[in-house]
Amino acid sequence: MTTKPIVLRLGSVSYAQEAWKELEKIATVVVADSPNREQFLKDLKGKYSNVQYITRTFASANQTGLFDKELIDQLPDSLIAIAHNGAGYDQVDAHSLIPKKIQLSNVPSLVDNATADTHVFLLLGALRNFGDGHHRLLDGKWPSNPRVAGAEVANDPEGKTVGIVGLGGIGRNILKKLKPFGFEKFIYHNRNRLPEDQEDGAEYVSFDELLAKSDIISINIPLNPKTKHLFNEQVFEKVKKGVVIINTARGAVIDETAFIKYLKNGTIRAAGLDVLENEPNANMELVSLPNVLALPHMGTHSYETIKKMEEFVVENVKTVIETGKVISIVPEQKGLDLSK
Repeated sequence: MTTKPIVLRLGSVSYAQEAWKELEKIATVVVADSPNREQFLKDLKGKYSNVQYITRTFASANQTGLFDKELIDQLPDSLIAIAHNGAGYDQVDAHSLIPKKIQLSNVPSLVDNATADTHVFLLLGALRNFGDGHHRLLDGKWPSNPRVAGAEVANDPEGKTVGIVGLGGIGRNILKKLKPFGFEKFIYHNRNRLPEDQEDGAEYVSFDELLAKSDIISINIPLNPKTKHLFNEQVFEKVKKGVVIINTARGAVIDETAFIKYLKNGTIRAAGLDVLENEPNANMELVSLPNVLALPHMGTHSYETIKKMEEFVVENVKTVIETGKVISIVPEQKGLDLSK
């Protein structure tokens, strides 16, 4: 009798129950019940010591902590792959998995549409100063200030330059969605220039040129040691006065202490944020500023997107069970022999 491979599931499933039922035909699914990181590390040496596959959600970090080197060093030798439910996987140290020959997959493109929709909402809202108007409406300031409750006059898209930092899948989706609104010009900066057919009319510029020329800066980069606090005091000194900054990538790419300073002194006119540095512990000074329009990380918070992401995680596990390789291996591991 052949023993089914064991899949350890970290985090809840919202809408992909049918996909998980199908997976149970070829695998034994164990739902992790370790209440905290300390117990999880112990269980890796005990009841989870023979798992071959792990799936995890962003929220499961509340249960296990980060998949950092300390945790990865204690993963069982039987583990073949980790399937992460999200495009960003900064909670997992992909490099530390390599010596243990553990594959890491993410959900790279299914989030593009929903995240871009959120980004466009925040960009237009911040540009038009809708966050301040919303705060003033809730604070009862409309009767005493009949004209828009006293909110500052804002700007239209016409004549404005949008600078996109990170013209990847999400960045290109944002560019496509912004074009009908009448912005004058789109520029972008990546580590390397893209092929012309992927630029969709955007002009490649240096990072400093983007800072100097952009009326709106659109941030779409992953979080890693090189991008943490990329947007810091030195960068804010170089931006065009009155710039609007939108971030739906990861909160920690912005130094929030410096950000608050430049939002208060008018260098940055407004911001639209779906991500914060220490989620879910929001910096209330930042999100309460009248020129900040903020959301509690709702970029992919739609039924359709959540379901597709959860199903893709299951498909990654099913595929690696059947073929030995995940579908969407992360860039740090591409081209490496991680077979066991």
